[in-house]
Amino acid sequence: MPSLEDELFPSTPGKFKVDRAHNMNRQFHRCFASTSTMFLWALFLIALTASYLSFQSFVDSGSRYFSASWGGIQWEKQVRNSAQIHRSGGMSVLVTGAAGFVGTHVSLALKKRGDGVVGLDNFNNYYDPSLKKARKSLLNSHGILVVEGDLNDAKLLAKLFDVVAFTHVMHLAAQAGVRYAMENPNSYVHSNIAGLVTLLEICKSANPQPAVVWASSSSVYGLNEKVPFSEADRTDQPASLYAATKKAGEEITHTYNHIYGLSVTGLRFFTVYGPWGRPDMAYFSFTRNILQGKPITIYRGKNRVDLARDFTYIDDIVKGCLGSLDTSGKSTGSGGKKKGNAPYRIFNLGNTSPVKVPELVNILERHLKVKAKRNIVDMPGNGDVPFTHANISLAQREFGYKPTTDLQTGLKKFVRWYLSYYGYNNRKGLQ
Repeated sequence: MPSLEDELFPSTPGKFKVDRAHNMNRQFHRCFASTSTMFLWALFLIALTASYLSFQSFVDSGSRYFSASWGGIQWEKQVRNSAQIHRSGGMSVLVTGAAGFVGTHVSLALKKRGDGVVGLDNFNNYYDPSLKKARKSLLNSHGILVVEGDLNDAKLLAKLFDVVAFTHVMHLAAQAGVRYAMENPNSYVHSNIAGLVTLLEICKSANPQPAVVWASSSSVYGLNEKVPFSEADRTDQPASLYAATKKAGEEITHTYNHIYGLSVTGLRFFTVYGPWGRPDMAYFSFTRNILQGKPITIYRGKNRVDLARDFTYIDDIVKGCLGSLDTSGKSTGSGGKKKGNAPYRIFNLGNTSPVKVPELVNILERHLKVKAKRNIVDMPGNGDVPFTHANISLAQREFGYKPTTDLQTGLKKFVRWYLSYYGYNNRKGLQ
């Protein structure tokens, strides 16, 4: 029986040398064949995996495409139809914040006179989104499409400008409210600064560039005590974060005008009120609480001085917005490159007749035929200012701006809308 050593090392040296070489060669080929096969299998698996991932990406992209609130042939057709101009010399306008208070009224006025209008709104929940949805339905009934999307969505904005060569942008989208800034400051930076820059980036790169009219605010006058407030007055003492973001917006738009040739008009609104208004505004919440028998809080300033506001009816604000659009002039840039100077303007849009807040409550009581339960307290340090008063001579000179609605008449129209919208018309004693 051969030993272990014989098994490992045969007795004939020559034979061992040949057989071992042959065996090693044969094992090498087997190994090479095995390695090649494994390599091929590995390549196949990699290719299969890549194909699957590509297919999955395609499916996911398709799913997102079809489930998105915008995009597609039908959607583009709706955008073009909404933007179609129906008057000689008309304009096609992208209205941001179209489902907001001012945005709804401006969109309807533009459409009524034959301009093309496409709206954009993110329908956030700063106040009851159902009111915004109701405004959207109103706009839809007049042939105005409101696209649901965020102002910071650059792809959506670029797509809108790809579908329609907008001649004008009416930028009304913003995080509103003075006091809410203490609760959620980031929302103001996101909407009023970052969103504005995103929009301006799209506008300056468009060819042709649109003229831009946007909503600043009377809040930029801040702690200024000189009255009435004039566009030439200092605005470097904001009393709230909201005011600071609007002031920042004025500086940012000036930069885009200077570098890229964008025509820019900023509008400083003074306490806008009226039908379809914002529930966070004092006149709106006062009406709600008076009807529900709840007390209302009326702030007063230093030394027990009553607060006063330059209340401006929505129809007068709309006239100012349209006048600004009509006289905005043209942007001079093309594809992001400036070719000449373009207009840069700022206007006050107010009523020029400040009314003390207690008198506002008196008027509401008369229209509602209900006595208010008043709770008078000192104004907290929440960013509110004691008074506002607009000098509107510049807007009067430039495009004939002239407010025509006093507070008594405007609140009567608001109350009539409020009672109808919230179903109070059938209540005894209310009309």
